[in-house]
Amino acid sequence: MHFSCRLALFIPAFLLLAGPQAAAEPDAAADAAMLRRIYDAALVGSPVHDRLRELVEKFPGRLSGSANLAGAVLWGQAALEKSGADRTELQPVMVPHWERGARESVQMIAKIGPPSIPLTAVALGGSVPTSAGGLTAPVVELHSLDELKTTAVKGKIVFFNRPMNPLNISTGRSYGEAGDQRNKGPAQAAPFGAVGVLTRSLTLAHDDVPHTGNTKYEDGGPRIPAAALSTLAADRLSAALQASPGLQVTMTINSQWFPDAPSHNVIGEFRGREHPEQIILVGGHLDSWDITPGAHDDGAGVVESIEVIRLLRAIGYQPRHTIRCVLFTSEENSGNGGKEYARGAALKKETHLLALETDNGGFQPVGFNLGNPAADAHTRAARWKDLFEPYGIHVFVKGQGGADVGPLLDQGDTVAGLTPDSQRYFDYHHTTIDTMDKVNPRELQLGAAAMAALVYLVDQHGL
Repeated sequence: MHFSCRLALFIPAFLLLAGPQAAAEPDAAADAAMLRRIYDAALVGSPVHDRLRELVEKFPGRLSGSANLAGAVLWGQAALEKSGADRTELQPVMVPHWERGARESVQMIAKIGPPSIPLTAVALGGSVPTSAGGLTAPVVELHSLDELKTTAVKGKIVFFNRPMNPLNISTGRSYGEAGDQRNKGPAQAAPFGAVGVLTRSLTLAHDDVPHTGNTKYEDGGPRIPAAALSTLAADRLSAALQASPGLQVTMTINSQWFPDAPSHNVIGEFRGREHPEQIILVGGHLDSWDITPGAHDDGAGVVESIEVIRLLRAIGYQPRHTIRCVLFTSEENSGNGGKEYARGAALKKETHLLALETDNGGFQPVGFNLGNPAADAHTRAARWKDLFEPYGIHVFVKGQGGADVGPLLDQGDTVAGLTPDSQRYFDYHHTTIDTMDKVNPRELQLGAAAMAALVYLVDQHGL
């Protein structure tokens, strides 16, 4: 009797009665054994944490156009080769080149007491500079973009001070809800005559650590300087405005734009034995904001993705389809890496069975978000929930994967994103404290194992 047929006799009855979407695979016991091997290889002797340390200590501040991003590209190629990739490739991508310049400053001008009171702040990514002497203007506090239509802001610095919602269990949802202040606030305030923008940092932490992030201006529209305040500084400014509504602030930003620069997506492949032309992709983004080592965002995703190839090699697995690791460039301030990858895939008429991204930190993994044109990828993947349950993976929800694989979803491919526990991510996101000491080695190992396990299941059974 064939081995897999014998194993099928031992499938629990409740799995056989669960319906077509939840039905166990015919070789569920073999799959369970393979997942155990993947996790064992991840939890003992893995280089993933050391590899992350090497990346963030050698190449912090990997913003597009920087020398550190260029160094990280070559590092990523070497790491993929060392992890067992059959071939590697550097895919050219043109990326924006913005530099912060000398340290920015924001100061309240007091009517009594000290002449000025510093507020901890960082310029938003892409911000235009102030004049050399800085910008001084009255401040008006708003809590939504809609208030621009009903508040006199001409000649003033607009202070967007809507906190992230603490009631959402998913902090990513809170980040998305509050993010319009940073992403769109400066562009929308400028046509109303505002001369500058301050935003409350996008974090639930109550501390003096400001969070940067990208802001986008309208093509051809007015551009005004913009900075993020730490949550403590935002509270301090808000209280001061309550006591003195005409309060003025001086902000100084020294940023500069340069012509677009060349960069690369880093691609490594573990060639499939049966259908090498069909691809299962794993990936994260190599770039990070200029002020941060980028350990969680997205160094963790980079090394977890590289580790998928190493893990499958380590257990002697020979994939049916090609496993491709892509380290995307310029996710933070353009998304050009993901866009260029999808464009190239369309030109080559490549088939992607799954594109799995990890860009939510290296914390304890709890599941996946999945998206496809039929909007049923998450229910299809949920048939493996019993296999994942021993490893703490229980979330299979509808989603769009992530920013870098989103363009593939637009082209009709199935995408996914690893979902880690989110409670600490926005404490560190886009800050100077996104450092190695914030990353737990075991959680990082579990994230890589979860990705490798999903890759194995899709490779064997499809999605």
